[in-house]
Amino acid sequence: MKTKRPTVADLQAMKGKRQLTMLRVVTLEEAEAAEQAGIDLVSVPPALLGPAFREAAPTVFAFPGLEYGDFVTADDYLRGAFQAIKAGGDAVYCAAGLSTVRRLREEGIPVCGHVGLIPSKATWTGGFRAVGKTAESALEIFRQVRALEEAGAFAAEIEVVPGEVAAAISAKTSLVMLSMGAGTGCDAQYLFAEDVLGQNRGHYPRHAKVYRNFAAEYDRLQQERIAAFREYADDVRSGAYPEKGHLVGIEAAELAAFLERLGA
Repeated sequence: MKTKRPTVADLQAMKGKRQLTMLRVVTLEEAEAAEQAGIDLVSVPPALLGPAFREAAPTVFAFPGLEYGDFVTADDYLRGAFQAIKAGGDAVYCAAGLSTVRRLREEGIPVCGHVGLIPSKATWTGGFRAVGKTAESALEIFRQVRALEEAGAFAAEIEVVPGEVAAAISAKTSLVMLSMGAGTGCDAQYLFAEDVLGQNRGHYPRHAKVYRNFAAEYDRLQQERIAAFREYADDVRSGAYPEKGHLVGIEAAELAAFLERLGA
């Protein structure tokens, strides 16, 4: 059982020694569940951070995401990063250019980059599809990893890349490599909590593994919600609600006095 939150130095020291676990969580309930389950790392929206988050998840290492497009200049990213760290984040996810990564690192902000399939930049790699399936494409991913390393990042998410390619790259870099659909040759396995919990009703990505069926449970709860609302409406219309026990009482003498004065 973890007793303290790991540092960037701790994560770097664990590289190649054991697989870390990572989830994308978006609610305090998910964060608390990750803590209780012993998850090592979480990706979170910055808005989730704060005292309540750290009360729920005191020992998980948190990557608040500086979403690409929400920030423009390096100063915007720097301001957002400082706010996220102050609110309880441990490092920031940043898919901005290398000059921005370098600027954040110069100020001591731990940065996690992104290579392979980058959803916000997928148009450059042919859309939402695997990356690194040719020698040239795989070498380009390696060049991007080395560039992030030189810019001062300490970690990188590597998404939907052949496992053999990701493993070879991870062995050639000091970056902590976070695998989303890129195999066990990296340093951490990363999934979205909504996929693990089976909350989606549509397509699941190839790399996702579903452990529960929350969508069916949500459907059941919705039917229960409708039934409860319908019963309440029926009770109001029939006079079954409210009953005497739902109301505040008044002494008979006080009521009589009130009615007398009201009539006057």
